[in-house]
Amino acid sequence: MSTTTTPAPTGSNDAAAVPTTTAATPSAALGPLDDARAQLAFAVDHLGLDSGMHQLLATPRRELTVSVPLRRDDGSTALFIGHRVQHNFSRGPAKGGLRFSPNVDLDEVRALAMWMTWKCALVDVPYGGAKGGIAIDPRQHSLAELERVTRRYTSEIMPLIGPEQDIPAPDIGTDERTMAWMMDTYSVNVGHTVPGVVTGKPLSLGGSLGRASATSRGVAHVAVLAMRHRGLDPAASTAAVQGFGKVGRDGARLLAEAGVGIRAVSDVYGAVHRAEGLDVAALIEHVDATGSVLGFAGGEEIDGAALLELDVDTLVPAAVEGVITEANAERVAARIVVEGANGPTTEAADAILRERDVLVVPDILANAGGVIVSYFEWVQANQAYWWSEDEVNEKLAERMTKAWDAVLGYATSNGQSMREAATCLAVARVTEAHKLRGLYP
Repeated sequence: MSTTTTPAPTGSNDAAAVPTTTAATPSAALGPLDDARAQLAFAVDHLGLDSGMHQLLATPRRELTVSVPLRRDDGSTALFIGHRVQHNFSRGPAKGGLRFSPNVDLDEVRALAMWMTWKCALVDVPYGGAKGGIAIDPRQHSLAELERVTRRYTSEIMPLIGPEQDIPAPDIGTDERTMAWMMDTYSVNVGHTVPGVVTGKPLSLGGSLGRASATSRGVAHVAVLAMRHRGLDPAASTAAVQGFGKVGRDGARLLAEAGVGIRAVSDVYGAVHRAEGLDVAALIEHVDATGSVLGFAGGEEIDGAALLELDVDTLVPAAVEGVITEANAERVAARIVVEGANGPTTEAADAILRERDVLVVPDILANAGGVIVSYFEWVQANQAYWWSEDEVNEKLAERMTKAWDAVLGYATSNGQSMREAATCLAVARVTEAHKLRGLYP
């Protein structure tokens, strides 16, 4: 096991100074961490924070990089690299997902952990931000191999996690079964069952009703609010959803149930389109049977990238980061972009969309439903008392609406974009918590 730490920068009096990427993860091109730091720099400038506070907010509190050896089913050994980053915990325990993806690297995890800090503060749940990942393609491994990888990774990061320290949850490439393995590994090591160490668990192990679709439900809820804000009737509106996984699948279903015409959806293999609107329920059945949206008889196959430029009212990028860029932002025809994924719009693309009067509902607001219901699950586990699904969904809608109103009001008052307003509100709350706690020693 190896540990990588990021020292705070020194010798700078510039309020906009940002820590540089460590040598552990060199990067020649701009990526999610650059976008996250640029967003923070704007908020720091707007809020009038000094360079010391800026550096504190820009630098993860803890980082752990671990080797994850795997005994393959054929008896051979493979080695993977895993990370866990805790960006900030001034407002409470760290909270964030675990992703299995071949593209995972430390800078990506740092960015996602920072965004998680702002997300938790924005929707007022008592957490700081964290994120974890293993650079592995789960599609290339058996269930038994994924279990062994998960358990070994959990054992390696055990000093950092716990129901009062850091609570993982599912993300790309992981699911409730992954969380069950993590919970069991942690519990075996401490000698008793600890349901609150992770969220997104199976219901039979202390998961919460409504958690599986919580992120999607939040995305659909704010998408409808955004449509109404722009004077659109959801029942007469159209949308395209990029990604048909954890977020996009139920997001498309819930939007369709609200009357929105879903003209196109995509997955990693391609996209399907129907100008009159797709039958989302039938598409879900097709994906369950075949594993892909391709081959669906109720739509025409199109290139996945073309979905982002379709003539629809609302675009929901719900796959991975960095899909709307300076190269294609001018061709985005949607009037509203609701970010179901983390960081799907680059900083340069953001500026282009704003210039074109495209309303972008930022990820830290749009996809916050998952962490809200993760918080509910954690509370229920700690109390050993579970709520009904209707209660969970009602409380979720209340939190999302309150956050939407706060961000919209701040943006209007300060002449800012929704992303700028959301980041400023969140950074202000984290800064206040840090100042109230003081600096030890």
